[in-house]
Amino acid sequence: MPRDTTDGRVDPDALLKAIEHDADGDEEHARRGHLKIFFGYAAGVGKTYAMLQAAHAAKRRGVDVVAGYIEPHERPATARLVRGLEQVPHELVEHNGITLTEFDLDAAIVRAPQLILVDELAHTNAPGCRHEKRYQDVEELLRAGIDVYTTVNVQHIESLNDMVASITGVVVRERIPDRVFDDADQVELVDIEPADLLERLQAGLVYREAQAERAQDHFFTVENLTALREIALRKCADRMGHLADAARVMGNRDYYTSERILVCVSPAPTNPRIVRAAARMAKAFRGELVALFVESPRTQAMSEQERGKLSGNIALAEQLGAHMETVYGDDIAFQIAEFARLSGISKIVMGRTGELKGAHNVLFGRKSLVEQLIAIAPNLDIYIIPDQAAPDARRRDRREHGGFRPPRGRDMARTLGLSLLATAIGTYFRHLGFADSSIISLYILTALLTAVTTEGRACTLLSSVLSVVLYNFCFVTPLFSLDSYDRSYLVTFAIMFVTAMVAAELTARLTNNARASAKNAFRTRVLLETNQLLQQAEGMEARARVAMSQLIKLLRLDIVFYPASGDLLGDALYEPAGTQDRSASILTEYERAVATWTFTNNKHAGASTRTLPEAQCLYLAVRAGKEVFGVIGIALEGRELEAFENSIVLSIVGECALALQSDQAAREREEAAVLAKNEQLRANLLRSLGHDLRTPLTAISGSAAVLRESGDQLPPAKRRELADAIYDDSLWLIDTVENLLAITRVEDGDLHLNLTTELMDEVIAGAVAHVAREAHGHHLVVEHTDDILLARIDVHLIMQVLTNLIVNAFKYTPEGSTVTVGARRDGAFVVVEVADDGPGVADCDKPHVFDRFFIADRNRPVDSHRSFGLGLSLCRAIVEAHGGIIEVGDNQPHGAVFKFTLPAEEVEIHE
Repeated sequence: MPRDTTDGRVDPDALLKAIEHDADGDEEHARRGHLKIFFGYAAGVGKTYAMLQAAHAAKRRGVDVVAGYIEPHERPATARLVRGLEQVPHELVEHNGITLTEFDLDAAIVRAPQLILVDELAHTNAPGCRHEKRYQDVEELLRAGIDVYTTVNVQHIESLNDMVASITGVVVRERIPDRVFDDADQVELVDIEPADLLERLQAGLVYREAQAERAQDHFFTVENLTALREIALRKCADRMGHLADAARVMGNRDYYTSERILVCVSPAPTNPRIVRAAARMAKAFRGELVALFVESPRTQAMSEQERGKLSGNIALAEQLGAHMETVYGDDIAFQIAEFARLSGISKIVMGRTGELKGAHNVLFGRKSLVEQLIAIAPNLDIYIIPDQAAPDARRRDRREHGGFRPPRGRDMARTLGLSLLATAIGTYFRHLGFADSSIISLYILTALLTAVTTEGRACTLLSSVLSVVLYNFCFVTPLFSLDSYDRSYLVTFAIMFVTAMVAAELTARLTNNARASAKNAFRTRVLLETNQLLQQAEGMEARARVAMSQLIKLLRLDIVFYPASGDLLGDALYEPAGTQDRSASILTEYERAVATWTFTNNKHAGASTRTLPEAQCLYLAVRAGKEVFGVIGIALEGRELEAFENSIVLSIVGECALALQSDQAAREREEAAVLAKNEQLRANLLRSLGHDLRTPLTAISGSAAVLRESGDQLPPAKRRELADAIYDDSLWLIDTVENLLAITRVEDGDLHLNLTTELMDEVIAGAVAHVAREAHGHHLVVEHTDDILLARIDVHLIMQVLTNLIVNAFKYTPEGSTVTVGARRDGAFVVVEVADDGPGVADCDKPHVFDRFFIADRNRPVDSHRSFGLGLSLCRAIVEAHGGIIEVGDNQPHGAVFKFTLPAEEVEIHE
């Protein structure tokens, strides 16, 4: 993969090209690739050799096989098998001045073989690679439809890591999630006797001589290898049991009532061991694993190191297949029990808290977390995992969680200032003759104020100590000495110290609860507001802007949004959290390439993830189900999202996806409605064509046939009558086609006005001359006015409007009726009227006469004896295009009047 020579990151052009090729590959491969794992209990059992043999067998069957990456073990037999296969060129990565050889994922995708060999599934890639782990490379190959053969040892499986470490004393850092192993299509156990493996080790077939001696002294012992072999066999047996159960359930439609196992997540150093134990238990019970983090005022004050541990433990739980949940509350035991009750939890897995029954607990009757949980939820099965942390580590952990951290300088200054102020006020009280109890109360109040205005317990403890010392020094005889003549003051000092500490501790808890509750209420309000604002917004960009602004309100971080545009991402939307515009560093080609990878693969990527972690932003797919509507990027600025923050962020992104999905559904409904409407119009048009065009065409063909067959035998008058009939029907067909073409231009938005200033009397005279031949016994009257009426119009289209209205009046009135055409000035408009004294238009039909294909009573269009019902619809479209309105009313004493308005033009008088 090409790299940026300045910082060693992936070249964005190459990444985008690879992503595009990957997308094309998804279309070419209708299936997901199959994964086969060659599984062993230790190095040297022959996993790579067995994989290469299977590859050669597949090649002999005609399968296109290539070697993606084979670990160079320097074993002659293995090397001979590698030479017989095509190899993908390796990728060279520069890191800290060292050239590292890695698997080239993009080259493998471009090559696109049927089967590829990728050794060492648990390998950690060099910094700068697209993915942090090699198993993620394999997952991308599978999504591209490429089959993969790979190898892994038992110690590299996440849930077995602690068990293997307890046996061998070696903690393996390179691990794969259990789901990768469990979801493999095939697992082949490569097994040999431990004694045979030790012989191979001594013969130099596994490691070089020096490495072999060290391995045999530590890891490669008969006891270790036997135990590892047993674990590997048991793991394969468990997998076969799950597969058999799944097949039986699929065949017999049977089911199990699944267990729901809850594991509590915390920043404790031993929590990963507890999470892995819970994952193994969930598999053993064939149940669902749920991970719960209880956020409390104490967790709000976690250090950055603790937050990092918590994020790692949450990621581990999710990697092991747990559904992560976060709740908030001060009473941790009650929150766990209530969540378990509401979620149908059957078993809870916890670690031993290590709390000691000291004086603190005896005095206040405080129970451990496990004891509280047993008391609240006695019906739950609670499994306690022993805490094997060293005693000093437990003490350090309790000290850190207790809040005894070095206080900030500002808090120290505030503590000293309050103590000195209390001393000054106490001196004034002594001068006024107040009793010592008032001064003691004053110092207790000082401890309370310190607890309220400072963070942590260090300042509260310091304030309590200073209260006792200052009171003894300044107000107890002998003054300005820490000695005391009256020994009863020692009891007073002790009671004063304990009272100050207890009151300050309770006040600090209340203050922390209030702060945490306010923070939690703010986050919840942001989430509720998001739903309301998304519903009010219209359009994709407006909804995206709402989600971005809500995320900024929650996180105070810059946000970028890439909307989906077909199979690609559109132009980015950027919202800064402050006044500083960082778009130049966020909206880069590399960042867009990472967002495109997220869009294509529907997975998280970027900062704080294991995929392209060099990115500035954390990219989340805005998805509803499997459909991705865009990608949101959060510029983390080196921090990680807290557990509760992350759940709120995912909720906001999910709300945005649902809103965008609703928009898409609305658009699809509109398109379906338009399609249905067009289908109805097409049906009406075809029906009209079949009925209405047949009559004039039949008349024309009949008249033409009579003229042709009779020749000169017909009298001249009869010949002229037939010719006039042919002419009239031809004109009707021409007008009908003109109306059809005009209404089509209106529908397509191609109706362009050629505006000129015209005298309305001339326009009316031209229209009257055009329709004079169709009067057929009707009286056509033009009413003139003394005013000079000018209008800015498209003269051809307005004449078509007048022609349609006059002809329509001829059709719907009996012979002898009068049709009157006139125009007048009305403010800024010219009003044109076409009136008749016929039967008029029924009130129920007036709202619909300008609709296309309107069908009135008697199953025929209102405006036609022999037409499509498009004339009046076309008139309305033309008039509205000129900025006017058209309407129909009653003529007095009877008949109908159609009138429309046009913008008037002022008459210019030149002197």
